[in-house]
Amino acid sequence: MQQSNQTKKRGNIALIAHDGKKADMVKFVMDHRDILNNYQLHATGTTGQKIAETGLSNIIRYNSGPFGGDAEIGTLVAKGELDMVFFFRDPLGKHPHDPDIATLMRLCDVWEVPLATNKSTARLLLKNFASE
Repeated sequence: MQQSNQTKKRGNIALIAHDGKKADMVKFVMDHRDILNNYQLHATGTTGQKIAETGLSNIIRYNSGPFGGDAEIGTLVAKGELDMVFFFRDPLGKHPHDPDIATLMRLCDVWEVPLATNKSTARLLLKNFASE
């Protein structure tokens, strides 16, 4: 099920944020710009747009989460094309695409792709990943 380290692509990070966490994601990206510039970034709709507005050009944008973007990122996870997923979730809000979110999180668990749902965890993962 899991690809070997020799065949797995390296340097692909997904960035997703609920509306209430988009500002946190943009700040995180700006704070870690030097590291993130070295990787191919994948992001859902508006999150990707806001990140692109920071000047980063190494970003591939997918649909917005409610329009299938979370599922598109999940497909990348299942295909072994992502090294990490940073999904800054708003745990207090209701989201019409909760089933897609749950599926994405399950896929990260199944395929053992590190998943950060907040800035602190994302910082730790990125620091560890960058030092490898």
